Amino acid sequence: MEYFVSKSSIVRQIWGKADTVLFIFAGAAAEFALNKAVDWLYFTGKLPADPLGRLFSTVTYARQIIYAEQGDALKAIDRINNIHQSVEHARGSQIPDWAYRDVLFMLIDYSIRSFELLERKLTADEKEEVFDVFYRVGTCMGITGLPVDYTDWQAMRKVHLQLDLLQSDFTIHLFNQYKKHLGWVRYQLLKQVQLLLVPHLVREKLPVGDVLYVRPVLFLYKLSRHVKINILIKGALLPAAYKAQIRQLDEADG
Repeated sequence: MEYFVSKSSIVRQIWGKADTVLFIFAGAAAEFALNKAVDWLYFTGKLPADPLGRLFSTVTYARQIIYAEQGDALKAIDRINNIHQSVEHARGSQIPDWAYRDVLFMLIDYSIRSFELLERKLTADEKEEVFDVFYRVGTCMGITGLPVDYTDWQAMRKVHLQLDLLQSDFTIHLFNQYKKHLGWVRYQLLKQVQLLLVPHLVREKLPVGDVLYVRPVLFLYKLSRHVKINILIKGALLPAAYKAQIRQLDEADG
């Protein structure tokens, strides 16, 4: 049986724990809000109405592809393309290729950053493997202008961060929606994780301040995983509507 991502891949290890996926989610939530193409996510109204659900859907699609057999993964990618094409048709214009690349680049970057923050440093080969998985996703989606390897991606990522990020009215509104849907305490935690996680060029444009006090909390949380109480902590920190989805993220793949 052929899988889109090998069962021995580091990418399955990265995306196989709710902790890591939630950090990927936090990084993407920050950068989505700054992206110059965020207006596309506002067009249908789904993002401002349910920002957590919209971001969870992105994570869910990524996981479906990562854990799927080859044929099922390609079908999932086709569904993503069909959704985008429907939005483009409704708006009467096309999503720019650089915006597709930005999202793909986020998944690569925050997969690596989240795992390294919570677990350990990745080797050069493992980083190349992360790149390769999402490169194949991008290729199957028909995204043009992709980097050819991890080193090329690093250079392109820096350029994209310099050109494609802007704090706008959309940014402020989206962060207000995060606060509304998370509640004040969870929202403060989200902002702290984002300060720890995102690249400097993202952090300096975020409306989250620059006071970082969560490092000791992160240490205690990582310790809690060894004594098996982290599931209780996660349960306290997440809105009830998403607890079932978080439990599913921790389920081992077949």
